[in-house]
Amino acid sequence: MTLVPVAEQELLDAARGGSEDAFGRIVEDHRAGLHAHCYRMLGTLHDAEDALQEALLRAWRGLPQFAGRSSVRTWLYRIATNACLDALARRPKRVLPIDYGPPSEPTHDVGEPLAESLWIGPYPDHLIASADGLAGPEARYDQREAVEVAFIAALQHLPATQRAVLILRDVLGFSAREVAQSLQTTVVSVNSALQRARGTLEERLPDRSQQATLRSLGDERKRALVEAYVDAWARADVDALRALLVEEAVLSMPPWPLWWRGADTIAGFAATAASKCPPTQAMPIRASGQLAIASYGLDPATGRYRASAIDVLTLDGPRIKEITAFVTPAIFRDFGLADSLPT
Repeated sequence: MTLVPVAEQELLDAARGGSEDAFGRIVEDHRAGLHAHCYRMLGTLHDAEDALQEALLRAWRGLPQFAGRSSVRTWLYRIATNACLDALARRPKRVLPIDYGPPSEPTHDVGEPLAESLWIGPYPDHLIASADGLAGPEARYDQREAVEVAFIAALQHLPATQRAVLILRDVLGFSAREVAQSLQTTVVSVNSALQRARGTLEERLPDRSQQATLRSLGDERKRALVEAYVDAWARADVDALRALLVEEAVLSMPPWPLWWRGADTIAGFAATAASKCPPTQAMPIRASGQLAIASYGLDPATGRYRASAIDVLTLDGPRIKEITAFVTPAIFRDFGLADSLPT
């Protein structure tokens, strides 16, 4: 019995006949969701892009074998999941600096960033908005919760198969039977992997998601918090920055492996950094479903402000408990941001 609607079957037939346009139309409704799925599995935009392209190539080549005994959506996610599992087998897991080593002192020389790429990266909010919203009834996380920095970091601590099972079941809402077929295993094995994965995530995730926290604050308080944060850094106002942080706040700056814990320690680091960093321009954005700031540093040689870092803020109520500053100018374009700004 085929599960493919008649109109979609016509496109499949055309694609099997060599029509790339028909294949593109089949894929288009699922592309954003597949991209987000690959990101959750792999932890960075670059890895997600590579895995998605590999998955679509496999789908194109595998069209003659697709008999329609599952939906096109299920078939595409099966291919994308296995492309991600193959990628995970070839490289180390992604982490945040807090998982890499002990905290640093505020006056510690930050040195050089790691040459090897180990870090997770942020996800542009405009891509979340267009991601697949057709999650099944068994999904436990909404699309924005499932790209929050803490969630992505926690996922990377799961073994690859557990990670795939949890995302397919709890984020996308596939049934245990569908997941078992995708991973070529049994329903019993899927349920066991899901139970273990949920246990690990419960230990690593905060009690409250950033989505719930942001909803409780409201737009005016969120805007005021971001403005205060930007102003404190712009004026190198250590006391003002300190007042925005919870006592055990954390600051990290991937790709540098160093990180700092404690409001006083972070304020001390800010005081040191203020004397070394060039003037900046900053603008509020959204990243990974969270409040974020895109910063540009002045380049004296050109007189322009160059892309510097995207700070993703993790909140505990109305205060900041974590600042993850992704010092990766190359990702600005992924967020639809310019590489530089005029003076």
